[in-house]
Amino acid sequence: MRILAVDQGTSGTKAVVTDGRGAVLAIAEEPLRPSYIGGGGVEQDPGALLESVLTAGRRAAEGHRITAVALANQGETVLAWDRATGAPLTPAIVWQDRRAEAVCDARRAHETTVAARTGLVLDPYFSAPKMRWIREHLTTDGVVTTTDTWLVHQLCGAFVTDASTASRSLLLDLDTGAWSGELLDVFGLGGEALPEVVASDAVVGTTTAFGGEVPVTGLIVDQQAALLAEACLRAGEAKCTYGTGAFMLAQLGAAPRRSAHGLSASIAWRLRDRVEYCLDGQVYTAASAVRWLADLGLIDGADQLDTVAADDNGGVLCVPALAGLAAPWWDAGATAQLTGMTLSTGRGHLVRAVLEGVAAQVAAVARLAGDDLGTPLTRLRVDGGLTRSRVLMQAQADLAQLPVEVYPSPHATPLGAAACAALALDPALTTADVTGGWRPSAVYEPRWSPDRAAEHMARFHAAVAQR
Repeated sequence: MRILAVDQGTSGTKAVVTDGRGAVLAIAEEPLRPSYIGGGGVEQDPGALLESVLTAGRRAAEGHRITAVALANQGETVLAWDRATGAPLTPAIVWQDRRAEAVCDARRAHETTVAARTGLVLDPYFSAPKMRWIREHLTTDGVVTTTDTWLVHQLCGAFVTDASTASRSLLLDLDTGAWSGELLDVFGLGGEALPEVVASDAVVGTTTAFGGEVPVTGLIVDQQAALLAEACLRAGEAKCTYGTGAFMLAQLGAAPRRSAHGLSASIAWRLRDRVEYCLDGQVYTAASAVRWLADLGLIDGADQLDTVAADDNGGVLCVPALAGLAAPWWDAGATAQLTGMTLSTGRGHLVRAVLEGVAAQVAAVARLAGDDLGTPLTRLRVDGGLTRSRVLMQAQADLAQLPVEVYPSPHATPLGAAACAALALDPALTTADVTGGWRPSAVYEPRWSPDRAAEHMARFHAAVAQR
């Protein structure tokens, strides 16, 4: 196998060529920078998204005989587009965008129904409120879908989305795995044409965009792709990806469940005619908080985090709610806090406090996932660019009071999409075949005592409560 797996993300698009069992044979990346707009808006140019997919994919595929193309996507980023021509009609409204808050507020009477049907919280983070916002503020023309549907249509003409992406929309019934007419009516989207919901190992068409004609398959949300790549296949196994945001997912198994603690419940994947589910806790700002530090001139880039961060926080505590707070607080209006500063506070204390703030949010949702599962998590697998920060990873182990195991490849998301594609190409393979056998490149054990971690988390929660 030579699978071209494309991870179309918020801050960039990565393409890798893999043998379907984890070996990376080629890689190419194209950077992207969302536009941050007053009032909580975050947008991307759809043309730039497509160009990044084609450019990165062609660069990675050069010199390789590709046998399939897989695509991991942002999950909740949406746009309107002309189904006849494929032309975008709006910018892509990014998952971080908060402008659909009023759409959610107008539907608070349906909050319990939405949660019961979808496993999600009524929040503008998810797709449906942004879809409604587009219809109210930008255009009523064309179709309005998540970006994966548009990108796949550009590649092969199909009109599809996979089950994991659909489950992030607030429009899919979690128990049946089908679009819900009741939920469509709640959001005023009852007349919309929606894509077919397919499995992540379904072949949805063929493309010649990267050379010879090859099947398009391996469609999956980026975070669920990483969950699969890191072999979180049994209930209670969990991972966190540190990208633009930080996303902690815990495997639930084959039975759909709802969180009692404000986490999201979604479809992890539909593979081999079997649906598995996961819990999801979101931290909106991780690498974007680091970029904020760089924009302020406190660091030149993420590679300076460990050299600039002080040995301790000097009493400074950060709640890095630079784009609001997600699980379990779901407060779109929350803003960031830095407390405990004195004249002796230096930039190293601020940098460490921001990293500890990200780790504290992840620790909070990891604890709640254990509460929902009925047993605490025993370890946390991690991936993403910020795992290169020893300071952040040690803070994560200390605050979560869990061993943190670093995935040995920086390409967990595309490798997860490639694993789905490998299952499509070879019916004899199992999920264990395409994900097993990896060993962590580093393991961070907690150094803080449980009492010290609890004290810090209590300060963090107290600061959040004052937002």
